[in-house]
Amino acid sequence: MTDIARRVTVHGRVQGVFFREETRRRARRAGVAGWVRNTDEGTVEAWFEGDPDDVDVLVHFAGIGPSGAHVSSVDVEEVEPEGLREFEVR
Repeated sequence: MTDIARRVTVHGRVQGVFFREETRRRARRAGVAGWVRNTDEGTVEAWFEGDPDDVDVLVHFAGIGPSGAHVSSVDVEEVEPEGLREFEVR
């Protein structure tokens, strides 16, 4: 199956609630490559790349977040995979 990639921007109370670390943990467990970072606008931005089903699991998680987060909306953009192999917190 061909890998896909999604750029996700998560809005709401998503910084300071372990969003990035929990996303990293779940991505590594699912075998999804990419990255996650806080933005100056107060959102969390992530890049998920891998098997379509695994990427969908991470996109779904982004819409919920860890306990303590309050996600108000999620923007999901289809993007071309870059061939990433690891997942990192930026």
